[in-house]
Amino acid sequence: MRNLSVTTFIHILFSIAIIILVTTFILFLSWDRDRQKIEEFKHYQLISVTFLSNLQRHPGDERLQELYKELQLKPLSDEGASILKKRIENSGETIFTGGSALGKVRVFDIKGKRYIYIQRMEYNLMLVDDREEKYYFEIAVSLGVFLTVLLLLLYVAVLRKLYPLRTLHKEIQRFAKGDLNTKVTYKYDDEIGKIAQSFDNAIRHINQLSASKNLFMRNIMHELKTPITKGRIIVEMLEDVQSKKVLVRAFERMNELINELAQIERVTTQSFEPSLEYTSLKEVVQRTRELLINESDHMSIEVKDVALITDVNLLALALKNLMDNGIKYSTDKHVHLKSIDCGLEVSSRGKALQHPLSYYIEPFSQEEKRSSGFGLGLYIVNAILEKLGYMLDYRYEEGNNIFSVLTENHCPIK
Repeated sequence: MRNLSVTTFIHILFSIAIIILVTTFILFLSWDRDRQKIEEFKHYQLISVTFLSNLQRHPGDERLQELYKELQLKPLSDEGASILKKRIENSGETIFTGGSALGKVRVFDIKGKRYIYIQRMEYNLMLVDDREEKYYFEIAVSLGVFLTVLLLLLYVAVLRKLYPLRTLHKEIQRFAKGDLNTKVTYKYDDEIGKIAQSFDNAIRHINQLSASKNLFMRNIMHELKTPITKGRIIVEMLEDVQSKKVLVRAFERMNELINELAQIERVTTQSFEPSLEYTSLKEVVQRTRELLINESDHMSIEVKDVALITDVNLLALALKNLMDNGIKYSTDKHVHLKSIDCGLEVSSRGKALQHPLSYYIEPFSQEEKRSSGFGLGLYIVNAILEKLGYMLDYRYEEGNNIFSVLTENHCPIK
């Protein structure tokens, strides 16, 4: 029940309510029909006993009139009785037969009208049931239909009231997929309207924060690039080789940090979409080599020429970061890239990671004893692979740290 949607829950709830109402209504009609039959039987039995016992005493017209009034009956004239007898023969239905040694009573139904025929020696009375017609059955049917229609109208009203939630859900999905121009509107000031308004305010606030962040990142990277470039030029003029080497490395690391921040801003933007193209694995590896042009002596590559559809630049950047990390943190400063059935593996000698992979794919995460790097490499790799629909896996085997780029969803994670 907890995982049911609100709409499904309402469907089930109203369906059960309607079934219960209709079942109760049918049972009530059945009970009411039986009750009416019992009441009619008792009424005609009372007529039979009362008239036959009174006719035995040869009552006068006055007494008969009292009986007619008391039992709500109306006598027919001889002419009317003779006509009625013919109608009874043609279309009459006997619904009650009673009597005793004193006489006989029969009740006929002709098109909903009840006629009582009483025979007692010289008495042959044809009477009409003059009771007021009761509309219990019709009232019950009308009430049942009214309640069912009312419940259906309430059902439709509730669904219409909840319908804006679907629209709100679609707008939230559009925003989650990166459409930052999503605008949520709802004209009523009820709870759904307040939620829609709050969400619209949140979208505008997030857009403002995103714009401010982008502006800040661009400005700070631009402002940092200039002094780094000037400092790098000035360092080249120093005669002290040792100081020059330390300062050059410091400026290079600052430049690397700026480049990594720029990559993070680009890849992690919600609206960013990779540029997919039909290419080969060797083309991706060649692009990776170009990014690691100064590290060619520290890596070995063993890949098959496999065709794939991907963003060459993004995948090459991810492989570059994995191989760069392998070279930096391996004990022999060497990294090996090879192709596997489900993608690629990057392996290097070294100690096993102290934390699960999920720890290192967070920004600025690194081993406590490592001083080089900013902890952004695996974060960038994972962000790129998620954009491409790939997965990153890690295992440690025989002294090797092995990172796998799984390019197929059905590949098992080891």
